[in-house]
Amino acid sequence: MANVSASDANRNFSALLREVTQGRSYTVLSRGKPVATLGPVQSDDRARKRARRALLARLHAQPASGVRGWSRDELYER
Repeated sequence: MANVSASDANRNFSALLREVTQGRSYTVLSRGKPVATLGPVQSDDRARKRARRALLARLHAQPASGVRGWSRDELYER
C-alpha cells in the first residue's frame, strides 16, 4: 500500500481512482499521519462471511455466562 499526502490525493484524485480500479491501494496522510485508506471495494459477501466466521469462533471460545436460577414454571408464573 502506497502513501499519498492529502493535498496530492486531492490534486490527483482521478488518477488515483484509475489506479485503484487496477487493484492498487493508498493510505492518505494528513500532516504525516494516516487518516484514510483509498482502495478497491471488497465484495460484501466475502466480508460478511469473514465477519460471521470471526463471530462464531469468538462465541464458541467464550464460556457460557450466568446460571439459570429459575424453572420453566417460575418463568411463566402469573
